[in-house]
Amino acid sequence: MTVSVESRLGKPPPEEVIRLAGRASADAVDFDRLYHAHFRSLTIQLAAYFGDFSQAQDLVQEAFCRAFARWGKVSRYDDPVAWVRRVAWNLATSRWRRLRTAQSYLRRQREEQVPGPNPDRVVLTRALAALPPNHRRVVVLHHLADLSVTEIAQQEDVPEGTVKTWLHRGRAALAAQLAPQNEVTDHA
Repeated sequence: MTVSVESRLGKPPPEEVIRLAGRASADAVDFDRLYHAHFRSLTIQLAAYFGDFSQAQDLVQEAFCRAFARWGKVSRYDDPVAWVRRVAWNLATSRWRRLRTAQSYLRRQREEQVPGPNPDRVVLTRALAALPPNHRRVVVLHHLADLSVTEIAQQEDVPEGTVKTWLHRGRAALAAQLAPQNEVTDHA
């Protein structure tokens, strides 16, 4: 049944609408009274338990929202406030557990603080960076990875003589870069 707005103007609403509206407003009044009478005391209780007043307000608000969504059933309980209190406490416990789990996870993910490289390592890294890529790769594989000349030749797919040449040139370039600058040579 469709009723246009123009045809209902100036006429009272049907009896069924009045009856449903009256019932809904009575439920709303009861809920409003319950909310206003108990919101603050429940918030204080949860704040004492949870240690955070704003979190407690959020939890109690959420509990009342859940009660409002189920008000037809909750309003018939002997003590609707007890239901709201239980829901709020359960929400607080759940939030506390989630927080504890998150903190535990973060503690396990904490990065270790490693001291920075010493000055010698910085100088060596800069010197290696200045080498041509083939020389640098052979020096690193031989001296840091402890690979033999034969193993490096197989890995790089070049003859052993080439690896020896690159290794010699890389060492010479490193020696030139790492030599002390203030060294006095004696030409007598």
